[in-house]
Amino acid sequence: MHDTTSSFFEVAAAIIFALALLHTFAAKQFERLSHRFPRHAGLFHLLGEVEIVFGFWAAILIAFMALTVGGSEALAYAESRNYTEPLFVFVVMVVAASRPILQTVLAMINAIARMLPVRTSVATAWLGLAVVPLMGSLITEPAAMTIAALLLAPQIFRPAMPNGAKYLALGVLFVNVSIGGTLTSYAAPPVLMVASTWQWDSAFMLANFGWKSALAVVVNATIATLAVRTHIDNVALSSGTTANAKPVPVSVVAIHLATLAAVVMLAHHPVAFLGIFLLFLGFTHAYERHQSALIIKEALLVGFFLAGLVVLGGMQQWWLQPVVSSLEPIALFFGSLGLTAITDNAALTYLGSLIEGMSDDAKYMLMAGAVAGGGLTVIANAPNPAGVALLKRGFSDETVSAGGLLLGALVPTAVAAAALLLL
Repeated sequence: MHDTTSSFFEVAAAIIFALALLHTFAAKQFERLSHRFPRHAGLFHLLGEVEIVFGFWAAILIAFMALTVGGSEALAYAESRNYTEPLFVFVVMVVAASRPILQTVLAMINAIARMLPVRTSVATAWLGLAVVPLMGSLITEPAAMTIAALLLAPQIFRPAMPNGAKYLALGVLFVNVSIGGTLTSYAAPPVLMVASTWQWDSAFMLANFGWKSALAVVVNATIATLAVRTHIDNVALSSGTTANAKPVPVSVVAIHLATLAAVVMLAHHPVAFLGIFLLFLGFTHAYERHQSALIIKEALLVGFFLAGLVVLGGMQQWWLQPVVSSLEPIALFFGSLGLTAITDNAALTYLGSLIEGMSDDAKYMLMAGAVAGGGLTVIANAPNPAGVALLKRGFSDETVSAGGLLLGALVPTAVAAAALLLL
């Protein structure tokens, strides 16, 4: 495409991206329309699914390109995108949510909770909001989000819990997962984007980000637990099918854990981890008696969401990169924090990695703002759509309000920002 046509599509893509953002904030309204107009309830319900939004608008962008410059140009652009992250999140969600892994983590959480000097149900909620997000530095953030969401759903994210407490806990979970993956250089998507370019290894991440993030995670988890403690059901964790199911043989647990480890280690190699995933599906079918239903549908929706974000985000560099490159370090921190709310934080740090001659201070501030703001919206951090997909049933209309999430995330975001900026 020549320059004029290219500029036209960049502007068109920015408009479509803005419409997609507005759609995420209006998702709850579509659910309400499905009740008002039952004849078209199916369509409105589909448009009210947050996980559909970016895939839907990405399809519109590709269709628009096909109609204006031809199908081959549109396909060439779609095929030029890198879909490794959406594929990885899909696979790791399904594996991490399998019954053998969930039972193992649940047993570990319960054992630790019984040793803490507080009511066991309160302790398990705190551990789900603090320890599991920090585990994301080892097993990756999407896996940590999946496990934490499934553990916390019966306790906190249920219709009987007051909305304010639920949204605060959701904001804490999203922020803690976003910063909880910064203890290593491979687990958080925004860190992965720059680790090799900026030569940030796990030792560097732990020394400059990790310990600060860990302190913020503990503070945030404590705030949320105090807010929900009087509403937590004492028997919530023992009432689910996962907990009541017969113990899974150690050999089956070992195979599931080995599969998760292999998928994490091969996160940059989709052919390899998809092959392992197909073997995993065969194994779960062969030993179905030790399994619960795999979350294929939820994981596919999240993968679709992220793939749409990849397609739409690929044409936002023309306005994002000049903004990022023009800011001084402190302004860059707050600019990064704000921009993360409207564009995936991994995309933001990737654009930063393309800027020549960035100072070490500017690099730190860009990353700190990107991870601190990772809980403000559904699109701010790659694992967030997974959390929404697994927790939305506990909210009215089975929809997570974008405004509710934003308000719930303000306090934990401020805590994370203060830790990364002032310590």
